[in-house]
Amino acid sequence: MTDAELRPVAFAIAYRMLGSVSEAEDAVQEAFLRLHRARAEGERIESPRAYLATVVTRLCIDQLRSARVRRERYVGEWLPEPLVGSEDADPARHVEMADSLSMAFLLLLERLSPEQRAAFLLREVFDYPYGDVARIVDTSEANARQLVSRARRQVEEGRPRYEPSQELRDELTRRFLAAIEEGDLAGLEDLLAEDVVLHGDGGGKVPALARPVAGRKRVARTLLAWARAGRRFGGATVRPVVVNGQPGAITLDREGRLINVFALQIADGRVQALSSVVNPDKLGHLGPLADYAALIKGRS
Repeated sequence: MTDAELRPVAFAIAYRMLGSVSEAEDAVQEAFLRLHRARAEGERIESPRAYLATVVTRLCIDQLRSARVRRERYVGEWLPEPLVGSEDADPARHVEMADSLSMAFLLLLERLSPEQRAAFLLREVFDYPYGDVARIVDTSEANARQLVSRARRQVEEGRPRYEPSQELRDELTRRFLAAIEEGDLAGLEDLLAEDVVLHGDGGGKVPALARPVAGRKRVARTLLAWARAGRRFGGATVRPVVVNGQPGAITLDREGRLINVFALQIADGRVQALSSVVNPDKLGHLGPLADYAALIKGRS
């Protein structure tokens, strides 16, 4: 396989490990540097893919160990950096892979130790044999099985549910965005689960939710308040997109610059959870960003 073919495979592991596009890209770049250096020094590498998987995973384990302290100091709720679009042109054809990209699933993985996270992803998402998992994580096969088993129990306890029908997800997303645009409170409430939760991540860089908002009525009112604020920004528009393999949307200012990214978790014909990422540090990889301070000033 060429570097161009290997890079998405390595990134798929790194992003699910770290929940950060920039950190995943750094890990992948370092892994390729080590691969090229090893080849230049005459080392025989029978499987570049296996080599990269090993190096990327170990780099990510080290990164997660140091990231825990930073995330404990994070201002507000931490959410993964969003991917707009997906690794697959048609996520519905690869449901398991798409589900393992979702905001809710990546947040669930935060409960695991770095080694558990690595072993679980390699085995349950990427289907590596236990022997390979053990080699990559640098442990015995028996311990690799224990890591996966413990991680699986934790994940299954809180694993998010998703609407299996792509058509229903698309239709509900369309109605959801239309209700927000029209200011239809009753219609919006009808699309939300009774115990729906709205998450927000501003990272202390821009105004965002101080804590998650729960409940159909509170979430609906919060969303419509955001929509009214967007209109006062001078013509913000909302565009449906795929976010981390799930339905979502982006909000753009009148110049077409990105304000935020929304991801929806849909099951049983209702929106079960929403995640809004507005922290500019987590959106820069998606294109030009709106000047949030100027928007706020122009609104006042």
